[in-house]
Amino acid sequence: MNLLSNMRVKLGSLVVTFSKTLDYVDKTLSNHHLRVAVIADDIAQACGLSSKIRKEIFMAAALHDLGVFSLQEKKKIAEYDLINPFVHTEKGYLLIKDFEILRDIAPIVRHHHVRWDDGKGRYSDDDEEIHPGAHIIHIADRIEILLNKTAEVLKQKDPIIKAIRSRSNRLFNPQLVEAFGELSQKECFWFDTSYLELDELLLNRDLLPERELDIEDLEEVARLFSHIIDFRSSFTSVHSAGVSAVASALAKLAGFSTLECRLMAIAGHLHDIGKLAVPVEILQKPSKLDDEQMNIMKSHIYYSYRILDSVKGLETINMWASFHHERMDGNGYPFHLNGSSLPMGSRIMAVADVLTAISEDRPYRKGMDVDTALPLLASLGSKNTLDKEIVKLAAANFNYLNKYRQEVQMRVKEEYDKLKVGDCMALQGA
Repeated sequence: MNLLSNMRVKLGSLVVTFSKTLDYVDKTLSNHHLRVAVIADDIAQACGLSSKIRKEIFMAAALHDLGVFSLQEKKKIAEYDLINPFVHTEKGYLLIKDFEILRDIAPIVRHHHVRWDDGKGRYSDDDEEIHPGAHIIHIADRIEILLNKTAEVLKQKDPIIKAIRSRSNRLFNPQLVEAFGELSQKECFWFDTSYLELDELLLNRDLLPERELDIEDLEEVARLFSHIIDFRSSFTSVHSAGVSAVASALAKLAGFSTLECRLMAIAGHLHDIGKLAVPVEILQKPSKLDDEQMNIMKSHIYYSYRILDSVKGLETINMWASFHHERMDGNGYPFHLNGSSLPMGSRIMAVADVLTAISEDRPYRKGMDVDTALPLLASLGSKNTLDKEIVKLAAANFNYLNKYRQEVQMRVKEEYDKLKVGDCMALQGA
């Protein structure tokens, strides 16, 4: 099987899927990013901006709040009048500024809450000129926040127009306020904001980038989203990086090809993407989860599967990533698959996840040493919980795998620490 020929993944499809994923943690903000993208594009069109700039604005709008990690932060930015919104914008900027695919939109994400202030608004004294897309996303974001998604939309028109106009020239560029005022007279503008098939709406506008991702692009996107997944919690800030490292190394030891090992690394980075639907307060809980919290935690793997399943071309990566809590005896979750239904990549991922979890340090416990970890792994193999042959392979190479995991996680920890420094800088600028 030629895996690469079957992986024709388009950047636009990936961005739309991940955009929706960013809103999973709070159902009241469902499709917030895509709705902001639609409103922003309406304003960009009204201003006569080029197709190129409109596409840049769409990309930035679709991911503009990727620096928001907790439900508490989500609720704060859902308030119309924000107090220091720059913590999450700085996080978003730091997350994507070094990734080639998204580098051009990083400043737009960073600046999307900069006030207009009579045209003098700046993020900092020595900062570059603000991209017009940042001001457009700012006003579009605040329009979207004012919408009551459960109420009839046309009844909301006048109070929203009034609220936006009251901040003209101080918060928003007055030209954009006027463009919005003209748009707001069209019923179709308001109906678009409540349209359920936003993916289709964006596709018809030809905003989604057609770029087809190669293996290097996929690796880059997977690393980025592993940061978004893990950096939400200090408890697991480097977990996906560790699983990715161990899974790809184990795959190589098991005889996988170079390409398959790279795909395994991508799957490792994405295996917990469904945790974006789990409140960070649960991820951060230092004590045992209660039954309700455990049920919510269990849902993460279901969401991982559904998220990745919606992106054409990621079928193999999805199987390897999303079955890592299935067990050889059929007693795993959420699908209760047994060994006969689990491909080798999924079995490797399950072992990699357990090995990483028991070996890495957490704030509330030290990672297990080899003398403690190996008997635990062996018992999981002998009970037919994990694949016994993969367990034997991992046990025979435990020191190598553990050292490699530590090296990779140490590098990612440095990136996490830089993000925390960015938090402090943004707070100091408040």
